[in-house]
Amino acid sequence: MDAALSSTLSALLGAMVGGGISYLLNRQQLANQLRIQQELHKVEFMAETTARHFLAHKAYTDRSFETLRKHLGGFEDDELRKILVRAGAIRVYREDGSEWWRLLSRMEEYIERKQLDQIAREI
Repeated sequence: MDAALSSTLSALLGAMVGGGISYLLNRQQLANQLRIQQELHKVEFMAETTARHFLAHKAYTDRSFETLRKHLGGFEDDELRKILVRAGAIRVYREDGSEWWRLLSRMEEYIERKQLDQIAREI
């Protein structure tokens, strides 16, 4: 084998091995940083998870802000609203002016229920 080809292949192999090791180390470092950030912001992550749990309940598409505040205690009102938005919820107001929240992903279900209620009232 030619000496130039041999040295080229050796350099290429070394670059590939070094790149692979760097990739694996960087990936591990990113995973560790993610875990650290989750631990630092554990309260917010858990609050979002809890909010999603309440808003995903089969029987209720909407929850009042008062109910959510009662079950997710320890947050100021505006802070709780930010948590609800991060959880994927939208705010709606009822005719009486009360504040209600629902998951955006459940909008179709809400519309279907509203249509069924309308049909039931007409019968």
